[in-house]
Amino acid sequence: MVLETYTTIFYVDDDPDDRMFFEEVTQQIGESISLFELGDQMLVQLENPPPNPSVIFLDLNMPVKDGFEVLQEIKQNLNLKDVPVVILSTTNNAETVSKCFELGASLYVKKSMSIDDLKSSLEYVLSINWDEHSVSHSNFLYKK
Repeated sequence: MVLETYTTIFYVDDDPDDRMFFEEVTQQIGESISLFELGDQMLVQLENPPPNPSVIFLDLNMPVKDGFEVLQEIKQNLNLKDVPVVILSTTNNAETVSKCFELGASLYVKKSMSIDDLKSSLEYVLSINWDEHSVSHSNFLYKK
């Protein structure tokens, strides 16, 4: 008997348009998603599963707690530290990317205005075997 594995994606972003595009793409590729407007909301859900996320997509520029703070809290929590966190942000500046790497993010993806680009990046992220994936400077920044 083969057991199917299901992916549950958590996505936190304060921008309603970005959440809408992300939800549309996840529906196209048939994945389950939980959307959050604020990092605090997602952190509360992470402490009160189910569902448990297979991967977390995290925006950086948010009110209340920014993505750096949320990432830091996730990685400091013994129950959550192994959940892959993918940064999805509009900025691609080297200092920001480096800070995310140092805080323990698994991958950095620059946001695109194209649904097709978002779909390609999501499919790439979901194709990674996170149990065997080793994050390094050479594979941290997603390149189309």
